[in-house]
Amino acid sequence: MAVLGPGGVGGLLAAVSARAGHRVICIAGEATAHALRTDGIRVHSGQFGDFTARVEADTELRESVDLCLIAVKHTVLPAALERIPPRALGNGLIVPLLNGIEHPSLLRDHYGARNVAPGVIRVESTRTAPGVIEHGSPFTEIDLAGSPERLDPVAAMLTNAGVRTRTVADEAAVLWAKLAFLAPFALLTTRYGLTIGEVRTGRRAELVALVEEAAAVSGACGVPVDPARSLALYDAFPAHTKSSMQRDAEAGRATELDAIGGALLRAAGRHGTPVPVAIRLVAELTTG
Repeated sequence: MAVLGPGGVGGLLAAVSARAGHRVICIAGEATAHALRTDGIRVHSGQFGDFTARVEADTELRESVDLCLIAVKHTVLPAALERIPPRALGNGLIVPLLNGIEHPSLLRDHYGARNVAPGVIRVESTRTAPGVIEHGSPFTEIDLAGSPERLDPVAAMLTNAGVRTRTVADEAAVLWAKLAFLAPFALLTTRYGLTIGEVRTGRRAELVALVEEAAAVSGACGVPVDPARSLALYDAFPAHTKSSMQRDAEAGRATELDAIGGALLRAAGRHGTPVPVAIRLVAELTTG
């Protein structure tokens, strides 16, 4: 398997897969590739323990693989895809684990519809240095969207590596279930610089309103979402949890505001669904 973007998410999946005995090729910039070739991937995790996994690393995919996980941010996706030439990929399966709902069409244009099966991941994991991964959540779960015939072997491989993975036929259901949950979390924690624990107490009314707006948009797109279940999940999160968008903003990196908040607003506009809280937060984050 290849992993494009061995950061917090990609690095964790590369490491646990390599530890499980799979050949893993990480695709990254020269400095990161060198660090991975030299020192491997060092993982600090309550779920998986502390360990170092040896992986191969290169700046470009140069041979066919069975599976390519794409774990870069939306902000660098077009440039990053140059590292995975379609001719090298062959018939390998592309599984993007990106936030948002709009990236599958871009990837299918690039690699062909049959070769792309979107997935979503639920995890809190951060790259603190090239090849160093801090995995903070007590869970790592993936949903893969598409044909069970093709995806069940991938799900089994990841599950055997310790990542609970399931296959779901309905792609829209997989992508919207993640976005409807992620958007309120990302927008509020980033806008106010608060952890989820501080948001769910000090900004509870906004959280409830935004969860209801996201659920309404998801429902208009044909994917019913239960706001009460989303709130229950937020309430169960460790209080110190931050969103990846918030971490990017704090570090001065480009954020996935457009892929998360922008995608929500565009879908709301297509269906005429009012989302005043989301509109305000996206506008404040855009100008702030």
